[in-house]
Amino acid sequence: FLLENYNSVTFAKAGSGKSYTTKLEILRSLMFETEVIVIDPEREYEYMAEATGGKYFNISLTSEHHINPFDLPIPREDEAVSDVLRSHIVNLVGLFRIMLGGLSQEEDAIIDRAITETYALKDITADSNFANVEPPLMSDFELVLAGMEGAESLVQRLTKYTKGTWSGFINRPTNVDINKKFIVFSLRDMEDELKPVAMYIVTHYIWSAIRKNLKKRLLVIDEAWWMMKSEDTASFLLGLAKRGRKYYLGLATITQDVEDFLKSPYGLPIITNSSIQMLMKQSASSIDIVQRTFNLTDEEKYLLLESDVGEGIFFVGMKHVAIKVIASYTEDQIITTNPSQILDIKRSKAELEQQ
Repeated sequence: FLLENYNSVTFAKAGSGKSYTTKLEILRSLMFETEVIVIDPEREYEYMAEATGGKYFNISLTSEHHINPFDLPIPREDEAVSDVLRSHIVNLVGLFRIMLGGLSQEEDAIIDRAITETYALKDITADSNFANVEPPLMSDFELVLAGMEGAESLVQRLTKYTKGTWSGFINRPTNVDINKKFIVFSLRDMEDELKPVAMYIVTHYIWSAIRKNLKKRLLVIDEAWWMMKSEDTASFLLGLAKRGRKYYLGLATITQDVEDFLKSPYGLPIITNSSIQMLMKQSASSIDIVQRTFNLTDEEKYLLLESDVGEGIFFVGMKHVAIKVIASYTEDQIITTNPSQILDIKRSKAELEQQ
């Protein structure tokens, strides 16, 4: 938090120790009074959230945790309500673009108008006090859309989110609360087809909460290549990297799929907007693109191909150095990703509770 921005990127192949490294950074950030929020695609942070007194939300079709995308962000003192509402409607159009598999120009305009009318039905306008309103649900939006000319195809595509098996995920009032120092949103049990939708909804919910209260925070997005698959989620991620500093937010982007990340036009700008970069063991198939992107020498290239677990190159600004990640015994017990070690810890805990 002393650098020109508070962002970092970590690139590493599977099994190189990137999750272990990230958890260690989170644990030490918590010790320095930083609030941490994690988007976890593989349910790797559940035990850590439990051990540190954090909150763990499992986002899936059958989960008891819900986020209503129509929730409105509370404007800050320096923001006009009309600007916040307009920006939120633009974000919702982006969400529907992902949900409905793309929109034509005509459909884009219909969706925009339907969202405005859905809010108007709940007496929500640019003059409303967003703290005292009850936001609409996806089913309210569907009713408005169904009454609009030329929206038949849109309504048909939307049905699975309001009446089908996916309705439980997206058509409920929000019941999550991120008022702890450590928060984890897990997307492992979400169907692959819905993960980009879930990531978009969760990240926008987090962004609204971050804007509301100014605190020192770190937002960790693991397996960020999922967000690079869609232009709307990728551009939002870049927006977080650029605007986060204003809200005392550091964005930590972690990925093992370097090529997918850098194929996106938003990949390189996210890297250049990150003061800290961490490269760990790389695969032979991706090392050349990593070498070009980070301007590595051949010696550094071979170092990354032959690194042991937890080893790599650490960049801060123009300076970089070889690094080895080492945790204390107590830290290791909290952050380990070794399944047999986790089972041993749980077994020991159960035996202590029985005594």
